[in-house]
Parts: sequence; structure tokens; C-alpha cells
Amino acid sequence: QVQLVQSGGGLVQPGGSLRLSCAASGFTLDDYAIGWFRQAPGKEREGVSCIGGSVGYTWYPDSVKGRFTISRDNAKNTVYLQMNSLKPEDTAVYYCAAKPFPCSGSYPEYDYWGQGTQVTVSS
Repeated sequence: QVQLVQSGGGLVQPGGSLRLSCAASGFTLDDYAIGWFRQAPGKEREGVSCIGGSVGYTWYPDSVKGRFTISRDNAKNTVYLQMNSLKPEDTAVYYCAAKPFPCSGSYPEYDYWGQGTQVTVSS
């Protein structure tokens, strides 16, 4: 079975940090582009990062660039999203997703999805 299992969400203070994990089974993560998306209530699903395709390729929108970092651990078949300097507007359900190369910010193009994890940034 193809699965993406997420962990690492929770409640954090503004300015704090959180690391999300996305562990794959049934396929090898580094053969795919892996994206992170988030969705807040009443808002469109928004891409916040992607890794894959060309060696070293990563993508971030301006809203998170410099604060979020995506990485792979091929030995663990896991992708991470390190989130630093978190802001209340980062509050959302975060999803990891996989598609064939290359990266895309369009969520309908992704074939496999994690279950989602809540990230809440609040004082």
C-alpha cells in the first residue's frame, strides 16, 4: 500500500519552531516530487514548499521563504518541513503530498497525500 504518514504538528507560540515529518511506505520518496500544502478554514489550499526533480531543487512561496526549510532523509524514506519564526497566520492543517517529477504548486496534480496535521500558532 502507498502511504504517507505525517507527524509533528501541535501548538506553538509565535516566533517558535516546529518540525513536520512525512514518512513514506510503498514507494521511494526520492523518486517523487514531494510538496507541503496548508489549508486554513475558509481559505484555498496553499503550497508552502516542494522538493524533487533536479538535484537540490526546492521551492517556497514568499510567505514562508527564509522561515521554512524542506529536506529529505533517504535512509528513513522521510521528508521534513522545518518551520521557524512561526506566525499566527501560519495556523492551518498541513499536508504532505507526492507526485511524479517535477514540483508543482497545484494540489490536484498530487497523487498521494498524508492525513494532515494541525499546526496552531498562538499566544
